[in-house]
Amino acid sequence: MDDAQHDVHDERRRLLSMAYRMTGTVADAEDVVHDAFTRWYRLTDAERSGIRNPAAWLTTVASRVALDLLTSARRRREQYVGQWLPEPVPLELFVAGSRVAPASDLDDPLDRVARADAVATALLVVMEAMTPAERVAFVLHDVFDVPFADIAEVLGRSPAAARQLAASARRHVQQDRAVDVSRGEHDRVVRAFHEASGRGSIHDLLRVLAPDVELHSDGGGVVNAARNVVTGADNVARFLFGIAAKRPAMQVEIVETGDGLAFLFREHGGIVAVVNLGVVAGAVARLWIVLNPGKLTTWR
Repeated sequence: MDDAQHDVHDERRRLLSMAYRMTGTVADAEDVVHDAFTRWYRLTDAERSGIRNPAAWLTTVASRVALDLLTSARRRREQYVGQWLPEPVPLELFVAGSRVAPASDLDDPLDRVARADAVATALLVVMEAMTPAERVAFVLHDVFDVPFADIAEVLGRSPAAARQLAASARRHVQQDRAVDVSRGEHDRVVRAFHEASGRGSIHDLLRVLAPDVELHSDGGGVVNAARNVVTGADNVARFLFGIAAKRPAMQVEIVETGDGLAFLFREHGGIVAVVNLGVVAGAVARLWIVLNPGKLTTWR
């Protein structure tokens, strides 16, 4: 394998990180990257030698594939059984492939979320409200520092239009308070939630839940999960204690994700759920419970 081929091969992790942010699942990200590499290896030697920047070429192709997939994914999610959530992944999954600034070097909380090596569920949930073009523009520019001229080529629009799409996407993120809480504050509330849950007191748990807390769960029609959002502190607390009573064999482990501390649930030796919390103003405002086995593969 020559140096150029080595360089292309080394791009895989970065492309996976980018595609995951665009699509929300590892399986879709792998499909995007596989398609991009397939197109690369289908080029003739002369065509490949004429590409001055293979990494940029692969980024453009993968982004276009992701854009097409996002458009079709909207139709697929309309047929999804129950609620759809992005796939939670371990903190370190994409770290080695990141080329963005360390989160600790950035002052703006929004910049820390967008540019962190790991990928936060809170941000991915917000991105679900974006149009496919907004999402691609945001990931390429705000996370991977791709120039607007190159983004315009991906989207088939002008650089000015690409800039507007990224700005619109950024406004979506700025309007969501759950994505800019500090890591320390997030983890403090997660530990308080864990302690309150462990004591088995609904009154203790209510103290760490926001009054308008929402619980979202994704079973994908494969395993049992709440089909609708559970809202309100009392309802959420009773729902959680109800699950604990029905499944006493479940064990909880604190793990790290892009959001900070989260919970991994095991039962009879198998992984059954990953739970991320969204924190606002010192309380749990959202719980994202992923039970769909197809979205838990990276934890095994």
